[in-house]
Amino acid sequence: MSTSFAPQSPAVARVSGNGRGPSRVRVLIGTDTYPPDVNGAAYFTARLARGLAERGAEVHVLCPSPDGRPYVAERGGVVEHRLRSVPSLAHESVRLTLPPGVRGHLNRLLARLRPDAVHVQNHFIVGRMLVNAAHDHGIPVVATNHFMPENLFDPLRVPEALRPYAARLAWWDLGRVLSRAEHVTTPTPAAAGLLLEQGFARPVEPVSCGIDLVRFEPLPEPRPGSRASGERRRLRARLGVPDRTTMLFVGRLDEEKRIDELVRAVALLPDVQLLLAGHGAHRARLEELAREEGVGDRVVFLGFVAHGDLPDVYRCADVFTIAGIAELQSIATLEAMASGLPVVAADAMALPHLVEEGRNGYLYPPGRAADLADRVGSVVSEEAVRARMGAHSRAMASRHRLEDSLERFERIYRDAVTGVRSQVAARP
Repeated sequence: MSTSFAPQSPAVARVSGNGRGPSRVRVLIGTDTYPPDVNGAAYFTARLARGLAERGAEVHVLCPSPDGRPYVAERGGVVEHRLRSVPSLAHESVRLTLPPGVRGHLNRLLARLRPDAVHVQNHFIVGRMLVNAAHDHGIPVVATNHFMPENLFDPLRVPEALRPYAARLAWWDLGRVLSRAEHVTTPTPAAAGLLLEQGFARPVEPVSCGIDLVRFEPLPEPRPGSRASGERRRLRARLGVPDRTTMLFVGRLDEEKRIDELVRAVALLPDVQLLLAGHGAHRARLEELAREEGVGDRVVFLGFVAHGDLPDVYRCADVFTIAGIAELQSIATLEAMASGLPVVAADAMALPHLVEEGRNGYLYPPGRAADLADRVGSVVSEEAVRARMGAHSRAMASRHRLEDSLERFERIYRDAVTGVRSQVAARP
């Protein structure tokens, strides 16, 4: 049965305050991936939801169920509306929502919640259906893009010859869904530029994913006369990491992350070990490669790291390394920088935004492990160099405060409602 709606949505009246000033923002965030999923988009969405709730917003999240059954739960001030789901073919930790019955559920949910804005994090099943439902209910839509087709080609085993055609189709489909949003954001200027290059005709605003500068911070400065490496040595012992000069990667151990380049690079650095924090489908292949390269004892697999231990993982390293060529920002790199680590990164996509050559680290040509090893060697050769670059990383990370990102999204929601109100007022 269809439902009719008043010309002015209740959300417009609530945020406008009816002359009494702005009130509490109520937002419904829609996403196809959310913790316990392990990926950057899921982590960003969770931080956004919790951060908005801590700032006083009423936050609801619509996302797939981690075990298949639908349910509603409140966690950390955020109400999760979990949809019925099935396993995904792309990633072992990601599940897909079953579309039958979802549209009716969305109509009832939107009519009951009356959110000021809907904020979708992707254009797949949940995002696509929520955009359509929100428009039918007169609710403004904000969309954030975390998507690049290249990140799905390897998991889905798309043949090399078909990838250019698949990419064009994927970008076209993304643009079709995002064009219905009142405001579109993406994490970096490079990511915004990429959308425009792919034919998206609407303005796109770069809004950083943001970083918690309190949770991720460098090791304390050593006391006069003490050794700078003493605390790092203690952390390594607690985490079961050998006490060696350490290059670190944090993230999924999947093919598109190109971690094989890191393994080949450490084989060229006899006094350095590679620490990998995370899990993924490519782990067995990486273990085999480490043995083939003769560095099985110098590639340490930490596996999944508990939320509370992650800051110490960064603090026990000497340099952060990342080889991916399809990063729209890289939350892990920002966390490493906030933790006072120099960065050696592939010169690709958005990673150059996080590296100032010779100041907080270096870029290297993707695919060239020898150049990666050379850059790492330059960073870790002297403790004074490493410390200076780490301090500059921390200063750069301070430009990406999570609080600034949250404040910007709150303004975007309010401005989107104001825009809808103006459109309603202009109707004959």
